[in-house]
Amino acid sequence: MQALVKTVAGPGLTLTDWADPTPGPHDAVVKVAATSLCGTDVHIYRWDEWAQQRIHPPRVIGHELCGHVVEIGREVSRVKVGDYVAAESHLTCGQCFQCRTGQAHVCKNYKILGVDRDGSYAQYVVLPEAVLWHTDSTIAPELACLQEPLGNAVDAALAEDLTGHTVLITGCGPTGLFAAAVARTAGAATIIASDASDYRLGLAKQLGVDHLLNATTESPEQMAAAILDMTAGEGVDAALEMSGNPAALHLAFRAVKNGGRVTLFGIPTGPVCFDLPNEMIFKGIRVYGITGRRLFSTWYRLAGLFKAGLDIKPVITHTFPLRDFATGFDLIQSGRCGKVVLRP
Repeated sequence: MQALVKTVAGPGLTLTDWADPTPGPHDAVVKVAATSLCGTDVHIYRWDEWAQQRIHPPRVIGHELCGHVVEIGREVSRVKVGDYVAAESHLTCGQCFQCRTGQAHVCKNYKILGVDRDGSYAQYVVLPEAVLWHTDSTIAPELACLQEPLGNAVDAALAEDLTGHTVLITGCGPTGLFAAAVARTAGAATIIASDASDYRLGLAKQLGVDHLLNATTESPEQMAAAILDMTAGEGVDAALEMSGNPAALHLAFRAVKNGGRVTLFGIPTGPVCFDLPNEMIFKGIRVYGITGRRLFSTWYRLAGLFKAGLDIKPVITHTFPLRDFATGFDLIQSGRCGKVVLRP
């Protein structure tokens, strides 16, 4: 088969012939219909410090996918050949404290598809049947392959109820945009979004965001004041920080009302200092750290959101054949895209 492989310890990827995968007793082979690019894959593509410490070439990368089962192992019972599936990318141990107490999303020993084992930037991928998710055949591959990252946004946005609430989303990368779509479908009353890119703020507008704040033309103080004006001086009920930018992090805590909640999903590049008494303690807020998706409750909730009319089509801005992967990575690094999908 053809696959995108990190062949050596250095920048870039190689499109090359790779051995077809074979299933173990509890595995299934999936013919990949679509697979989307992720920020994690950009780190691997660039070969930054994190990638150098985490990736051991050769490795087929990629972890967001959908496709059809074409072969199953002898012990497989949950899926059959022909099933249309997506996949959870976190392969958990099932034995640690977290796994045994309903917190498998923070398993201490999890492995990641496309990082610790060969992934989805290929014509075929082998996966444990336990991580496969039956997907409605009416959902197009370009959408179905996004269920894994979309689950991050579902978990971030719906850590608490948003119905009738005011919401601030700082950072309109793909997951922030997904969070806006989820918040709109979940019945948020008012959605405010901030970003440094007019392009991505335009995508947020297409998803139904009510107010847009540009961090390149407005200072944090101006944005905080504008948010207070929009909320009758109260601040937002919930702030979803999706960028990891220190200024955006502080804006999220400044903009949330006393007794509100802040959800943290964006990853800063280094330590960030906070005024704990005034930004958190005296405001009596609740802070949620989000990593991955709750297994598998978030997947079930996402299926319901699709039925309720969740529309993420504006986020998918580019689709390429696998051979044009470099164009996709260049677009992500330029910031002139939403989600980029590859079709093997």
